[in-house]
Amino acid sequence: MEVNVLERLPNPIILKKLMKVQASLNIILCRDEWLRYHSFVQDWDEGVCMAKIDNGAGDHLIILFSPEGSIIKGFDHESELSPYAQDEHQVLQGIYDDVPKELLSLLEDDAIEKDDVTFCIWRKSSDVNWHKGKVEIPLGVSDGSDFLIGCIFHTPEDFVEFAEGYFELSPSLEAVAKIYNDFPITEEIINILNPGCDVKEVLQELELLRLRS
Repeated sequence: MEVNVLERLPNPIILKKLMKVQASLNIILCRDEWLRYHSFVQDWDEGVCMAKIDNGAGDHLIILFSPEGSIIKGFDHESELSPYAQDEHQVLQGIYDDVPKELLSLLEDDAIEKDDVTFCIWRKSSDVNWHKGKVEIPLGVSDGSDFLIGCIFHTPEDFVEFAEGYFELSPSLEAVAKIYNDFPITEEIINILNPGCDVKEVLQELELLRLRS
């Protein structure tokens, strides 16, 4: 399963674009920021961008993109690997042990909640593959990586299916596909996806995201 999870991750450039696309669609479809599933902060820190998946049920995936590389911290609150499932409430050995220091340091911000983790994946700028912490996972136990990495939707069709279930909306596949394919996000596209929303507010938020940068 681990190999499959790592193979499903695209290179950081494509991954960043996917996360921005999905964050943009969340901004358009969901005007309540706290209910959004995908989000993206362009200027999280100097030279660092942050993408986040939060399902509102206690599970999250945080991805930090930096000049040194990218690091993914995932937390499945129901996993037996959670620190909360350990007698001494500690991060399981192996999750962070092999992470390069320059990438691990990106997780030190209090808002990242570094110790709330069930798996960590990283890729230095000089790497050609993603790496994952070596953890002894008992048979039948999941660290949540398969589930949470699966919340990164690679195609417009996958995103529309997700939106129908999570937001209880039926967004236009054609409009969603345009955003996936780098078409400029116009007032027309926004109105198609979320009729009646405040288009100016949406455009202001999207400008902060800087989709094309």
